[in-house]
Amino acid sequence: MEKRKSFYVSPKNGLTWLVVLCMVCSAVARVLFGEKGIDVWSQIVLPIAAVLLYGAICLFSGKERFYKTAIPFWMICIYYGFVFTGCDFGDHDKMIDVLYAVAMFFIAVIYTQITCGKIPASSLIIPLAAAPFGALLYLERDNWQSPVLLADALMALGLVLVVFAIRVHPAGEYHPTWGDRPDGRRIRSEPPINQIGPYLMWTRCASMNLFADAIEISNAERYIRQKRREGLTSFGMMHVMLAAYCRALCKYPGLNRFISGQKLYTHGDDIQFCLTVKKDMSTDSPDTVIKVHLTPTDTPEDVYNKINKEVEIVKNTPLDSSLDNTANLLTMIPGVFLKFTVWLLRLLDYFGLLPKFLLEVSPFHGSVYFTSMGSLGIPPVFHHLYDFGNMPMFVSFGCKRRALEVQEDGSVVQKKYVDIKISTDERIVDGFYYATFFKHYKHLLLRPEILDTPVEEVKQDVD
Repeated sequence: MEKRKSFYVSPKNGLTWLVVLCMVCSAVARVLFGEKGIDVWSQIVLPIAAVLLYGAICLFSGKERFYKTAIPFWMICIYYGFVFTGCDFGDHDKMIDVLYAVAMFFIAVIYTQITCGKIPASSLIIPLAAAPFGALLYLERDNWQSPVLLADALMALGLVLVVFAIRVHPAGEYHPTWGDRPDGRRIRSEPPINQIGPYLMWTRCASMNLFADAIEISNAERYIRQKRREGLTSFGMMHVMLAAYCRALCKYPGLNRFISGQKLYTHGDDIQFCLTVKKDMSTDSPDTVIKVHLTPTDTPEDVYNKINKEVEIVKNTPLDSSLDNTANLLTMIPGVFLKFTVWLLRLLDYFGLLPKFLLEVSPFHGSVYFTSMGSLGIPPVFHHLYDFGNMPMFVSFGCKRRALEVQEDGSVVQKKYVDIKISTDERIVDGFYYATFFKHYKHLLLRPEILDTPVEEVKQDVD
């Protein structure tokens, strides 16, 4: 990954508020003083939308996603292009129009390169803002009293003030840029064959591999009894398996990747664990899903506390969860329109445009889904992956079972096992990586006391 500067503007900075004020005043001036006879869409609606969007991004997303101001800046350049081409230059107007359009294109490109950190000189924004406004002043040199110029002057002033509001994130920290999603960072260093794979196997179910194993749980049961004596009264196999999963990601972070829009992303240190919960263990009790945010350094106690907190909220409140409320809203949409709504959600998700609050309540977006068939008294199942969303792994484990085994000395010993079945998206890592991860994961489950030892090193998926 190439080194780049990451710029931001903070809502705690007074200059940021001045930028927003200039943009809002520009929009108001354009509404109040818009001239008759001009094209409403290109010279009224377009610039108003651009300045308001610019101000909103600076105020609400400027801390992490200042680079997105390139979108309204492109709109501003298009607006200036429309203004310029509306003027008369005699016999040479077509050639001048083309040259001006090319100039606006390069101004927008340079601004985009600056805000995403590829050109580290933020001061270049000043001439980029002044050039098209200066051209407009020249065109209106015989009509400087035009009230529309006030709106353009406020817009240009806001762009100039941005330069003084910009700050640089500390070196060594990664911050989102073009191609990243609200829930993941784009992995750009994969070999070409891996980048092509998601286009050849474009559904998650068609890319699903199934893995089955059995875990000997004698040590795990002793570990669980010890934790319960320490006060974690409902500590169980789920917590051990999930804590081991988090610890395994310290060494093999590739399992926290996902495919979305035929591109590969990583959740980084955010392990988004989903679990189906019933308020009561009865057939007529409704299901809901909780999402718990874990980290690779979480201990079994951390995992226990985070899960119990979410479970208690679901079980002890009469209100529906955020997921239930969102689902209820969708069911109010008539069938034909609901189908269109789901298509639209898929489209937005494909391009990484789903709002973060929808990603948070969605059970189809996350790192891993665990389900305990043992709590239902049945063996584990191979659960399919969802084509909607980005969940790359589904882990199912069953109830405890006993097995008689012949030892090397000829004696017969009874042991306890838990069967696990895992569905994986084969596109996130290769088979060797999966095999190595599962060996390490099983090693941790056979020696769960390791999980109480502080993590020495957490490998990062990408630098």
